[in-house]
Amino acid sequence: MPIQPAQLILQPDGTPYSETYGDIYHSAHGGPDQAQHVFLGGNNLPQRWRGRDRFVILETGFGLGLNFLATWAAWAADPQACRQLHFISVEKHPFSAADLAIAHAAWPQFAALAKELRANWPLALSGFHRLELAGGRVVLTLIFGDATRELGQIEAEADAFYLDGFSPARNPELWTPDIAKALARLATPGATLATWSVAGHVRAALDGAGFDLEKRPGFAGKRQMLCGRNRSRRPPRQIPPTDRSAIIIGAGLAGSTVAESLGRRGWQVTVLERAAEAALGASGNPAGVLRPWPSADDNRLARLSRAGFFASLALLHRLGPGVAWQACGVLHLARDAAHAEQQRRAVTALAAPDDFLQWVEADAASRLAGLPLPAGGWYFPGGGWVAARSLCTAALNAYPDRLRLRCNAPVDRIVRSDSSWQAEDASGQVLATAPYLIIAGGHETARFPALAHLGIRGARGQTTHLAAPELTALARVVCRSGYLTPALANRHVLGATFIEDDPDPTERLQEHRDNLATLRRLLIDAPQPDPAALHGHVGFRPLTPDRLPVLGWLPEAPGLGVASGYGARGLVWCALLAELLAASVEGEPLPMERDLVRAVSPQRFHHRP
Repeated sequence: MPIQPAQLILQPDGTPYSETYGDIYHSAHGGPDQAQHVFLGGNNLPQRWRGRDRFVILETGFGLGLNFLATWAAWAADPQACRQLHFISVEKHPFSAADLAIAHAAWPQFAALAKELRANWPLALSGFHRLELAGGRVVLTLIFGDATRELGQIEAEADAFYLDGFSPARNPELWTPDIAKALARLATPGATLATWSVAGHVRAALDGAGFDLEKRPGFAGKRQMLCGRNRSRRPPRQIPPTDRSAIIIGAGLAGSTVAESLGRRGWQVTVLERAAEAALGASGNPAGVLRPWPSADDNRLARLSRAGFFASLALLHRLGPGVAWQACGVLHLARDAAHAEQQRRAVTALAAPDDFLQWVEADAASRLAGLPLPAGGWYFPGGGWVAARSLCTAALNAYPDRLRLRCNAPVDRIVRSDSSWQAEDASGQVLATAPYLIIAGGHETARFPALAHLGIRGARGQTTHLAAPELTALARVVCRSGYLTPALANRHVLGATFIEDDPDPTERLQEHRDNLATLRRLLIDAPQPDPAALHGHVGFRPLTPDRLPVLGWLPEAPGLGVASGYGARGLVWCALLAELLAASVEGEPLPMERDLVRAVSPQRFHHRP
């Protein structure tokens, strides 16, 4: 759903005010003091996070980020603070970074933290936005959307709740029994809550959901505030592993990014690769395209690719200059008039910021590209190209004391022994042993019997590499049933063909001809070199029956995970899904919506005939 941003309005005394709800964002008597008294004090913080590895706070109503900044500051000042602080907050009407800067100027004590927050502030797009701050020790999951829906999409175990929506009289939807039940689902045993509201129906809803409540002295002009504790005795749903070591089979995009995510969390990981080097398969193309796949109905593919797009950008920035990539922008041209109308409808329906998605006519698209184009279409200003192999290499080198790559190590079978997994070669030699094993073997994933039911197949793809002076002016990636990149080391990448169940790894003249036909659809007056003189790269994409990736742990085989089926979208999905796999085994809040987690889960294939 489109996000309607908030507009910053300041009352004469400087207190931020919402015209939409007819209410103020924080007490006129001092916002930081209110945050400290009601929310930190009401949840007995910082005392409760001391000595913990991880502490999770969930907030209803991010607003200007005051409660988050106050919490982050208290955590940063506490020498006994938990190792990692997770803060999850739902906001229906987020502010722009520019408006936040104006409001944050009133709190100079948080200036440095507020600056880092704004530097990572996401675009106003619905869904989950995961921000890693303080070097990854503070993880802020911003959820833009209506809390009545989004709370049901969260998978987390919260230790404390900040209930800070607008007043029940002004915003009754945020204080209902259904909201209270949604919070109780996410609560750990003994989880606490705090809010400035003591309204009778709020107390009744929280009590009915399983919270023991008490009134305490309120802040400034408010006589009372409300605190509570979850009375559930259920055991934790996820216990973090004690032996944090894993084997990963495959050193392509899926395997290398999972290794990086686990390594960042302190895991010892052995990556087994059958080839002589990492990323020689489908991840070995000189350049692939990084951009999302929007739709007017914002379906699962659109939401998953949008979240993945931003997660991949975050990973690229985190890995630094070792990765060859460029956010040059991507043009996706319409195939015909009907497709053009479909693209326009999607842009209108999403009402996305121009920094994310635009519709451009053919003349504007041509100016952006630097060459004459035959049609208009979508323009993604933040998209671009990535040399996938360099990304894999940088990910595998990110934590040299934790990540070990073994090449020329083909795995013939996997064996469960006691509480560990063994990866063995064809002679029966044990290549590695660990309690966790993740198969990220691309299109060959299905050769392992434990994963045969997933139905993963291979699709051959051949790219063509062009050294064409006629294309030197190309400034953007251009897509239209194929893609063409700007020059990388004096050559353009053109492709790619798509042939299912064809295992031939050799280059074919006919597929170079097919790629040149794609070039004619992409450009007016496209050059047509002799196809017999061209070379390229052949790789095999792993496909699932429903064309969505498969990512997760297999319940019938403890400690066995899979990361595969990324198809032609490995660059878009790899970072997000790696974080999902690592977060799920660690018991962290998951970085994406519950329905999307289920959509990519291997369990979705369990009931297939």
